[in-house]
Amino acid sequence: MINIRQEVSLLPYNTFGVPATASVFVESDDVAELSDYVRSLSAPFTAIILGGGSNVLFVSGRCDLVIHPVMKGIEVIDESDGYVWVRAGAGEVWDDFVSWCVARNYAGVENLSHIPGTVGACPVQNIGAYGAEAKETIETAEAIDMATGQTVIFNNQQCRFDYRDSFFKREKGKYLITAVQFRLSKRFEPNLRYADLKLELSRTVHVTMESVRQAVINIRSRKLPDPAVMGNAGSFFKNPTINNAKSEEIRQYDKERQALLYPVSQGLWKISAAWLIRECGWKDIPAGNVGIHKRQPLVIVNYGGATGKEVLDFARKIIASVKDKFGIELEPEVNLV
Repeated sequence: MINIRQEVSLLPYNTFGVPATASVFVESDDVAELSDYVRSLSAPFTAIILGGGSNVLFVSGRCDLVIHPVMKGIEVIDESDGYVWVRAGAGEVWDDFVSWCVARNYAGVENLSHIPGTVGACPVQNIGAYGAEAKETIETAEAIDMATGQTVIFNNQQCRFDYRDSFFKREKGKYLITAVQFRLSKRFEPNLRYADLKLELSRTVHVTMESVRQAVINIRSRKLPDPAVMGNAGSFFKNPTINNAKSEEIRQYDKERQALLYPVSQGLWKISAAWLIRECGWKDIPAGNVGIHKRQPLVIVNYGGATGKEVLDFARKIIASVKDKFGIELEPEVNLV
């Protein structure tokens, strides 16, 4: 079924809790009907594709056309001795999908527990946390070509995944994901590469898929604010990649190596954006309706009444201060609309 409405408030559709209005708001759980609707539109047009609204900032107060896919359903497509292939509709809540997998002992997404948003958004962002990324399990992404209304299928390689990035994010608005197929393992091997997760489970005698999921939920609940209480979109910035020369500068600045540096490849390092922000003195400094969360410097929060422009202006001040002090450019992880 497709439902087309006009002049719809987007306040309930974004976890940042900033006001915006869609001139036309289209909600659909039917791929065929949505494809027909796209074909009926006069070109050229620009559509904002909105999932759970947990990784978006509405900078403008008005959007011409917003399409909200709500396709449901989780089903096993195929299986072998070691693997199972599961297809999930784009409108499924991501954490509900993770819970469904864990309950059936299908391994691969348990470290991605408690991440807000929908299944359809996970390939766009290549969501990741606690040593895991969605790209490690995604087999295919089914989508509607917004230029033609035709349905297309992208395999893992064609998605061109990168750190918190993908082909879909770089080609914003060109494809609307309707379903995702995952390859999950029947053999659980805990991924404890992330130090905080390893510490959380250090007293657990027998680590299970459920205990990993619960540990991730515990950590995220302690560190990150609940959007229902305080508007936010989780981590606002990506961890930047720096070269050897810059990493040596950081080590000289912080000789006790409190700056978190992780090797990426030969000559390249990831540095903690949270550390950079903290070192620039932003922690606990509000700017009117906007501020940095007290437990996680990566999270920008809406204390109440902030507009998208206020949030972005605050973020730009943080970016400028980090660049001025360290010569490192922070990049937003959140989608700016």
